[in-house]
Amino acid sequence: MAPLSEIYAMAGAVRQRCTMPWRAPVPIICIGNLVAGGAGKTPVAIATGAILHDLGKSVHFLSRGYGGSLPGPVQVNPSAHTAKQVGDEPLLLARIAPTWVAKNRLAGAKAAISNGAEIIVMDDGFQNPSVAKTLSLIVVDGGYGFGNERVMPAGPLREPLPNGLSRADAVVVMGADVTDAAKTIRRTAPDTQIIDARLAALSAAQRYVGAKVLAFAGIGRPDKFFQTLKDLGCVLVAQHPFPDHYDYTPDDIAILVEAAARENAVLLTTAKDFQRVPEDARPMVEVVDVVVEWRDPDAIKSLLLTATRP
Repeated sequence: MAPLSEIYAMAGAVRQRCTMPWRAPVPIICIGNLVAGGAGKTPVAIATGAILHDLGKSVHFLSRGYGGSLPGPVQVNPSAHTAKQVGDEPLLLARIAPTWVAKNRLAGAKAAISNGAEIIVMDDGFQNPSVAKTLSLIVVDGGYGFGNERVMPAGPLREPLPNGLSRADAVVVMGADVTDAAKTIRRTAPDTQIIDARLAALSAAQRYVGAKVLAFAGIGRPDKFFQTLKDLGCVLVAQHPFPDHYDYTPDDIAILVEAAARENAVLLTTAKDFQRVPEDARPMVEVVDVVVEWRDPDAIKSLLLTATRP
């Protein structure tokens, strides 16, 4: 796979060099990653938007709408749109602030600005050079790190590590850094700021402490959700991983509901997965929401203030 990885990396580098990025009249904050799969981008984007909102900023989210059918630009309406139309992540973002879906990021950014966005937070899009970023945050899963540090398809990286880190303003290491991701970052890009964070269940999830739970998740790393439930104090009688962005059928949910009933357990999933559960089946499924907890909240706030200062 190494020759294919070299071609993939070269194509990405050429795209970065040959594209003249559009510079928006408002700050563009990009939450991206270097590894294919779930690292926690969307929770970090939500947390970033919440901080900026608390600072009195008019924030709009911009997403490609992975898995959705609408090319956009279109503003997400959680009451009218489905995950099949706009993707699951934009439906979560739209609970926090106005959210735009656009396959063409440039068109999406312009639509958001024309509709009053003072700051745009991009969920993903770090490798997309069409829009210049004011601040780029890379999210890394501390439990997975950078894998074998090879570019796809020989490894999980979207681009060579030095290339990506050279364009990042800071790296958010999510969860316990059991893979020494921070050491890799310091070795590759010594001046890159590292911010530690973790995903924690919201206080409402305390009602599941000690409860028997059957959990399912179709996210980048389902084991992260299962571990969150264990850390919370749930008794996992079974855990069912599905592919990322899996489109659940009524039969899928019926099988899970029956399995949970046999164990006298609560059927739990993530907020992201819940967007892809058939509407008729949703009353039978419960959700554990998570939030980003910053080890040093002032560090991320300082970065955002600097990036959005007039």
